[in-house]
Amino acid sequence: MAAIANLQRYVNSVERAQEHWGARRREEGRGDHLTRPLTIALTREAGTPGTSVARAVGERLHWPIYDHELLERIAQEMGLRTELLESVDEREKSWLLESVEAFSTAPMVSETGYVKHLVETVLSVGAHGECIIVGRGAAFLLPSDSTVRVRLVGLLPDRVTYVSRRLGLPPDQAARWVERTDQDRTHFVREHFHQDATDPRHYDLILNTSRWSVADCADFIVEGVRRAGQKRHVDEAAV
Repeated sequence: MAAIANLQRYVNSVERAQEHWGARRREEGRGDHLTRPLTIALTREAGTPGTSVARAVGERLHWPIYDHELLERIAQEMGLRTELLESVDEREKSWLLESVEAFSTAPMVSETGYVKHLVETVLSVGAHGECIIVGRGAAFLLPSDSTVRVRLVGLLPDRVTYVSRRLGLPPDQAARWVERTDQDRTHFVREHFHQDATDPRHYDLILNTSRWSVADCADFIVEGVRRAGQKRHVDEAAV
């Protein structure tokens, strides 16, 4: 049953993503969005409710969510990736190509082919904008002027308790899971994007989930998006 539920969730996510790609493509034909729409790049410490926060923000903004699993499936499945790349409007294609080529020439240590596909996926999704990307280095790939970069953190005991309940693990195993997952995520970003994911200077908002609820975090992020949009309009008017 769990496998069927996961498959249905994936299918639903792909359908929503495809609707988003098509909508953005149609808006190009009407001349909408002369500037790249905003995107939320959400990173999180292990054991913080990243998916729940992303869903809450998505419901408030009516934006699709790309979690790490969906991004990886798109990167791996050629048909979906081709459809995504083709749905990027002409105005963004040169930026997308330049960004992918720049990344491809950077020194890589491992998994070069897969990571290149993943980068294409993240950049293409970011080119459409008005979406929430969870993990996979989006905060380090997408341009800062069109991305609201958010990191969720929390006290270690709270994160261990959350994982213990969610995965049904004893506290000692949950603690090891949190430690290993944090290390894996930090290593992924350092290995492929040459950045320290724990450095607070990379983010526009850092939210402590030990203090703030999922609803609180979603409200803060939505307000951040609203203010970022206002600031862009002011900056563009001043040019």
